[in-house]
Amino acid sequence: MVHTYMELDYTKLDGLVAAVIQDHASGRVLMVGFMNEESFRKTVETGFVTFYSRSRNKLWMKGETSGHRLVVKEIATDCDRDAVLVKVEAIGPGVCHEGYESCFFRGLEGEEWKVTEERAYDPGAVYGS
Repeated sequence: MVHTYMELDYTKLDGLVAAVIQDHASGRVLMVGFMNEESFRKTVETGFVTFYSRSRNKLWMKGETSGHRLVVKEIATDCDRDAVLVKVEAIGPGVCHEGYESCFFRGLEGEEWKVTEERAYDPGAVYGS
C-alpha cells in the first residue's frame, strides 16, 4: 500500500505540487494549477481534477461553478516528483475563466502579449458579471 499521496514531493512548494493540465486528444496545454495531498487524492479518487486554490485557501473542483469539468484520462509525474501532468478530457467549451479554450490564449509578438484565438464562450453568462 503506497499512499503518502503516491510519494509526490510536496515540500518544495510549501505543501503543493504544480499540476499541468493537458488535453489528452490534442496535446494542448489547457492550464496550470496547484494540488496539495488532499486535492491530488480527490483527483485520483473521483476522476475529476481538483485543485488547491492558493488565493481562497481551499480545494476546488474545476468546473464546480461553470460545469466545465476536467475528466482524468492519465496522470504522470516528473523526475523530481514535484509536479504532475494530468491528461484530461475537457467537458465544456473552455477551461479559462476568461472564456477561452485554454488559459494559454496569449502569444508573445515582439514585445507585446497578443490574444491569439477567439473566445470559446461568454464568461459573463457562465460566472455572472
